[in-house]
Amino acid sequence: MSTLQVTAWSPEAGLLSEGPLWHEERQELLWVDILGCGFHRATLAAGGGPARVRTMALDRHVGAVVPVAGGGYLLAAGQGFLFVDDDGATRELAQPEAGNGGVRMNDGACDPQGRFWAGTMAYDESPGAGTLYRLELDGGCTAVLSGLTISNGIGWSPDGGTMYLSDSGTGLVEAFDFDGPTGALGARRTVVQIDRPGAAPDGLTVDERGDIWVGLYGGWGVNCHAPDGSLRATVQMPVAQATSCAFGGSDRRTLFVTTGRERLDEAALQRQPDAGRVFSVTGLDARGRGCASYRGWVPPARSSG
Repeated sequence: MSTLQVTAWSPEAGLLSEGPLWHEERQELLWVDILGCGFHRATLAAGGGPARVRTMALDRHVGAVVPVAGGGYLLAAGQGFLFVDDDGATRELAQPEAGNGGVRMNDGACDPQGRFWAGTMAYDESPGAGTLYRLELDGGCTAVLSGLTISNGIGWSPDGGTMYLSDSGTGLVEAFDFDGPTGALGARRTVVQIDRPGAAPDGLTVDERGDIWVGLYGGWGVNCHAPDGSLRATVQMPVAQATSCAFGGSDRRTLFVTTGRERLDEAALQRQPDAGRVFSVTGLDARGRGCASYRGWVPPARSSG
């Protein structure tokens, strides 16, 4: 790695900024503010800074956002899934946790085939209360894994044969053999275990080489791990809660890192005033792949007639 430059990039700080994704086709960075109940879309200026940032507020906590092929955005929000069209109109999709106000949707991403995967967590972080769901291409919803605590970052190897999933509650990043045509998970193994006191693996991204970049919530940094889990490098951050990361920009070589400020007292915020903002990291010898879009069914707009 050459000299790294870590810059507070977004104009505003979120309460719990999360889930950055780079949409190559639209040339925009997406991220959510979970506790701020909204998501952001930003285009980049010529120098790499934010050009135009558009924000949409929702009536529920928003765990993740992905683009939809053909237009609009799909959210893991509240107790299920929500479609937002380009005009900001919302339409409900599957609500697998309807009526269960003790849990909420958390992080998610689309697999290479265009299905949307997102997990849940209990508000009180009860062990084993989380479930990983898969929103199918026909709009149906499948519970894939149960017994998770804080279902978090998710990504796929460049060949599509491995899925990675982090659980912030257990401190593990696990790998699963992945069957693309069916979405079925196979053999399960632990690739990373974070055992630093106060630190947990949060959101993640997988670069073109197959290395896994993991935000360390409470760990003041982002780790880069080889596919076998060995630590390649750590990017030090000036804030404690690195929640997730994604490569983006015109050459997909800038690492965008979302951060949080939840539960930080006044003294902590004085030490890290930029907590909650999105940071950009340049100078890394790595390149991302852009995110996959949801390619499944979404409900049509209601007729006004």
